[in-house]
Amino acid sequence: MADAQKQNRVGTLLNEGLSRRSMLIGGGVGVGLLVAWAVWPRTYLPNLTADAGETLFGAWLKIGTDGHVTVAVPQAELGQGVFTAFPQIVADELGAAWSSVGVEAAPLNPLYANALGAATLFEAALGGLSDTLQRTHATRTALVLTGGSSSIRNFEETLRQAGAAARAMLCKAAARQWGVDWQACGTANGEVIHGNQKLRFGEIAAAAANEDVPSPLPMRSGDANRLYGQTVPRLDVPSKVDGSVNFAGDVRLPNMVFASIRQGPVGSAGLARVDEAAANKVPGMRAVVKTDKWVAAVADNWWAADRALDAMRPRFQVPGEVINDDSIAEALSGALDGEGVRIAESGDLAAQFKGARLVTAEYRVGLALHAAIEPMTCTASYADGRMSLWLPSQAPGLARAAAARAAGLSEDSVTIYPMMAGGSFGGKLEHAVAEQAAVIAKRIGRPVQLTWSRVEDFRHDCYRPAAAARMAGKLGPNKSLAGWLAKIAAPSSGRELSERLLGGDPLVAASLALPGGDASAVAGAIPSYAIPNYAVDHHPVAIGVPTGHWRSDAHSYTAFFNESFIDELAHVAESDAVTFRMAMLGGQPRLARCLQLAAQLGNWQGGAQGTSQGIACHSFRGSHIAVLAEARLAARKVKVERLVAVVDVGRVVNPDLVAQQIEGGMIFGMAAAIGGSTGFTDNVASVMDIADLNLPRLADMPDITVEVIRSDADPGGVGELGVPAVAPAIANALQAASGVRFRALPLLSDVE
Repeated sequence: MADAQKQNRVGTLLNEGLSRRSMLIGGGVGVGLLVAWAVWPRTYLPNLTADAGETLFGAWLKIGTDGHVTVAVPQAELGQGVFTAFPQIVADELGAAWSSVGVEAAPLNPLYANALGAATLFEAALGGLSDTLQRTHATRTALVLTGGSSSIRNFEETLRQAGAAARAMLCKAAARQWGVDWQACGTANGEVIHGNQKLRFGEIAAAAANEDVPSPLPMRSGDANRLYGQTVPRLDVPSKVDGSVNFAGDVRLPNMVFASIRQGPVGSAGLARVDEAAANKVPGMRAVVKTDKWVAAVADNWWAADRALDAMRPRFQVPGEVINDDSIAEALSGALDGEGVRIAESGDLAAQFKGARLVTAEYRVGLALHAAIEPMTCTASYADGRMSLWLPSQAPGLARAAAARAAGLSEDSVTIYPMMAGGSFGGKLEHAVAEQAAVIAKRIGRPVQLTWSRVEDFRHDCYRPAAAARMAGKLGPNKSLAGWLAKIAAPSSGRELSERLLGGDPLVAASLALPGGDASAVAGAIPSYAIPNYAVDHHPVAIGVPTGHWRSDAHSYTAFFNESFIDELAHVAESDAVTFRMAMLGGQPRLARCLQLAAQLGNWQGGAQGTSQGIACHSFRGSHIAVLAEARLAARKVKVERLVAVVDVGRVVNPDLVAQQIEGGMIFGMAAAIGGSTGFTDNVASVMDIADLNLPRLADMPDITVEVIRSDADPGGVGELGVPAVAPAIANALQAASGVRFRALPLLSDVE
């Protein structure tokens, strides 16, 4: 096959020799996607590999002789569009033609460490460290992470510099051939240009790689032929539409078998007994693999494996402490009655509240599931002392280390193949499935694909925690808000996540040992409004249920607490809910603009009784959003008829990606507002199937409008922004529609 034909890239680099599956997903051998590595030196060298006819330009891109440009992306593609946004930034600065651009999963390397993501996800563990120490730690430990709406914010400047460096090197090589000043050359549509002279990138890439990178590095200027800020086609869409994209469950290896697993109830002391003889009667059954904590059935197909698990009737030792809805509710109430840790304060709230008549309210939120379409899945193969794993992971290095420990192997003998994720919402930070698959593969000596059943996925989720808040406010003589107190009972999920994923790191252990509350448990609770006297207290609570990172984390409940209570205060003050908020947003002009424009676009009618309109706003990870909702009660169910969102996320790489993420976040937030939760009975999650979650269906979808404000500010977070303000906006709309204030999530869950 000729090089030009072999390396042909059209959008997603589809070709016969190197399929879209292996290029986009990282499932193929020999395409630079292996991430096995040993001890890295203190000066980190790129380990991206080039195929025949390709030239490397540092750690981020390579150019083929046919002009194709491949960008390495260390972030997991979870549906957020990172496989498009990253190459778009590089291609814009490089001057490449979008039709020639493709992506490749980056290998593990400290060069791709996401310091901002680490600081966000592990704030409880790293928050006490300086920014420099956080970044140094993330790089030293090669924390390649996807989460916390950090991808663009952390990597944009690095990607721009990578594109600019390659562009300068190409210009130098062309200028040397033409005998002109390289600074008089430019690039556009995959060519170096000097007057009427043109050279395609592929013609001079090999020569350009020998050129020095100038310092200072010149960045592109002007608006002509720019990709940044444009709506370009997503690179991952064609393969998702035609079904050619591979997920972990699509991997097929020679001699492969399938496994299903059963783990004990939350808090169980371990596996007590199984009936292996009954399991062996199931046709296709091959093996039983047991540990102290779980049992797996291995068979010729997954259905047989799961039926064998049912047949063996695993029994686990009964936990000492019973966890159910009542115990969780009592724990939250007890925590609120006890002492809290002051996280933030301003003014003299005690003096303001002394002898004053206060407005008070108490709110609750239930446990929320991740409930991704793709359950936890990992394919593992062990041979000749080496382990290979195919799985989607938001933290591939941590998954690799955990699997190595579980299987009793060294890390450099474990290879991760990063796969496209069928949804995550934070769930695929967890790596238990990688540990289990590695153990099973080593025990049976055959490749195995482990997939959790839907019930297992729900019962062993690391949930968004249940939380409760007691809010108190004082209105001044002019009915302005003079004082605010938020007492929030919530598990220290950030500490729990850090201990679970980074517990072996001595620096993390030392940081977690420091006294103080977990600010991440009440993130977003500090009001955006100019309130002269306020305080936020965290009341730590142990509810006995594992909790973890969930899309927007604590903001998902602190925004509900704050924006619902602000609405209640506006009613007491007999003020329009928008006017009441705007009066306190003088110091937040970007948020104020979002709020004002959302009211205009939504034809805000003042929130008066019978209007069915509610509004809420929130600032989050450098971005701002306001949501207007129209909702009502119909046959004891919540009917959301309209959602209008206005967002300011700073500079926008791709407007379509922003709109898609805001829309998706709003639907996710709506799902959490009306369902998406589980109770607990005898240490087991009550929900067993997606149908039990009361998730909105296509027929339930409201009319959705998203307006993105043009901004030159630094990029803010997008992937989680759409979630927090939706639930309070719907709750506020229901109050306007029915006259009843609902103070619990899911909505109507506190109604008998």
